[in-house]
Amino acid sequence: MADTDLAAQIKTALADVEIPGGGDLAGYAGLSEIIVTPGAIAFAIAVASGMEAAFGPARDEAHKRAQALGGSRKVMVSITAEKSNTAKFGHGAPQPQGKTRVKGVKRIIAVGSGKGGVGKSTTAVNIALALADEGLKVGLLDADLYGPSVPKLLGIEGKPAIRDDGIFTPHEAFGLKAISIGSMLVPGQAVVWRGPMATSGLRQLLRETEWGGLDVLIIDLPPGTGDIHIALFQQTIVDGVVIVSTPQDLALIDAQKAIDMLRRMSVPVLGLVENMSYFIAPDTGHRYDIFGTGGAEQAAGKLEIPFLGPIPLVMSIREGSDAGMPPVAHAPEGPEAQAYRLIARRILASIP
Repeated sequence: MADTDLAAQIKTALADVEIPGGGDLAGYAGLSEIIVTPGAIAFAIAVASGMEAAFGPARDEAHKRAQALGGSRKVMVSITAEKSNTAKFGHGAPQPQGKTRVKGVKRIIAVGSGKGGVGKSTTAVNIALALADEGLKVGLLDADLYGPSVPKLLGIEGKPAIRDDGIFTPHEAFGLKAISIGSMLVPGQAVVWRGPMATSGLRQLLRETEWGGLDVLIIDLPPGTGDIHIALFQQTIVDGVVIVSTPQDLALIDAQKAIDMLRRMSVPVLGLVENMSYFIAPDTGHRYDIFGTGGAEQAAGKLEIPFLGPIPLVMSIREGSDAGMPPVAHAPEGPEAQAYRLIARRILASIP
């Protein structure tokens, strides 16, 4: 069945779901677009502040009807409001109040950037692998919902398994437990979600995955400073954030904005990584500072945060990443892997 046909069937089924004040959910103006992928069904119900609890039964019934039509797909139905103290997600469990830890996870380290294209996801994957090589149980959550890269970087194929109770069983790759919305999409499919839907999706990936007792969960954040960042830092205890930048001024300006957001939200900044720091010509061995030199280290000094280290601009990193063979796993003794390992050890030394 085509995704559009299934979405239409679900919309028809929602006509039998009553909502507070009369009427049905299918005709309700606050019902979002119904997103259907090979692995998931997702939609949101926007309500006035204070009406979240009243819409709870309608949300639960909508979930049942969508699940009946969706088969093995993960169904995600959220209630959103401008201001809410009782928002619900997943299977109707109350959203945790204030900052809380994630079940089965001891520590959370996020990897972010002020802008896209600086190698944040590649850095996040290789830091996770380097931490695993230190003897830790490590997971990786791809929170970049609009541009998920983790499935490609880790060579993950197929959608994640979903238990009978609706909980995700994460993929396993190179010793990591990993979850990404990217593995639930068809190639080239965009995630067209407004902020509340995206933040609800992130909550479910984070809190409805069976992590199974991790020492560290690495979260690959979207670039910038948007709704997903705010929701994560307001609701979840994050032990620290690593910011990735390239040496040039434009990237560093945006990195400083990301660091400013973290400080405003009282989230620890573990340090700054300079990616694509320099290039060594393979034929001559000559070093070229294509994007400048030392920019991130100087910026870290001015911002009074640790400089965690440089990562070179090397073709093998690009080739391995495209092939789903990250350098820390594929060439663990190579200089690129050693650069990531040094950064991982510095991160470990900076958290309790």
